[in-house]
Amino acid sequence: MAYIDYYKILGVDKSATQDDIKKAYRKLARKLHPDLNPDDKEAEKKFKELNEANEVLSNPENRTKYDKYGENWKHGEEYEKAQQQQQRQYQQQNYGGGGFSGADFGEGEDFSDFFQSMFGGSGGGFGRSSRGSSSGKFKGQDVHAELNLNLKDAAETHPQTFEINGKKVRITIPAGVYDGQQIKLKGHGSPGFNGGPSGDLYITFNIPADPDFERIGDDLKTKVSIDLYTAVLGGDVKVNTLNGSVSLKVKPETQNGTTVRLKGKGFPVYKKEGQSGDLFVTYEVKLPTNLTDKQKELFEQLKNS
Repeated sequence: MAYIDYYKILGVDKSATQDDIKKAYRKLARKLHPDLNPDDKEAEKKFKELNEANEVLSNPENRTKYDKYGENWKHGEEYEKAQQQQQRQYQQQNYGGGGFSGADFGEGEDFSDFFQSMFGGSGGGFGRSSRGSSSGKFKGQDVHAELNLNLKDAAETHPQTFEINGKKVRITIPAGVYDGQQIKLKGHGSPGFNGGPSGDLYITFNIPADPDFERIGDDLKTKVSIDLYTAVLGGDVKVNTLNGSVSLKVKPETQNGTTVRLKGKGFPVYKKEGQSGDLFVTYEVKLPTNLTDKQKELFEQLKNS
């Protein structure tokens, strides 16, 4: 099996921090994503390798195993256990199990079928036991992917289709998902080893800041400008929500910075049909500009009254 340098794929060196790895992955994922490179097989291949590299290096425990065992990091511990077992068998068969602490083996001797299938027989090893080769089924590698959603998409239950490992995956995204939330799709990761089950697919949602709404849990905050006359005398103002605009009555003598609550007009509660947070609207009083002499005179009268 050819060695894959995950650090090289991400464009970072072995001393890179976890933050460096995360930034490198996001930058390359945006560049190589299949949606931006339709029918580009080379970009598709690189995107798969990128996800595989990120799946290993973004996890400190997996990264430590990869640094020790290389591409076969997932089965490295099983390799050591099997190696120790074969050593014990060799001692018992050739030395009766007593007084033997180690031995040198010629480079021409082969690994068992277990090592051959997993590591290509590299690095020397123990002779085949008369009891047959070791074997085992191992789960495939998990795959990590990121899915970008805007705030309005995250507020609606909708289907989404994307491609992972050459296969199209269709999921239904429930309304109310939050930034950084991760879901698992069992069996949609890399194929298993030696007939083992496939790994899982982990999808992390990225929801960037919205220009109109600030999300705080299931509540939303927004700002609305009103003119001085509406603030003083009262009136109606249109307020945008995630589901269209509503008309809101402004009370007379409303102060700048006043906040009102629209119950149930916030963000949908995750997996709770029909439930939503609240929308908090803050008024920003806009002062008039380019006043005429007559208007200035009226303000002077108000000032002196």
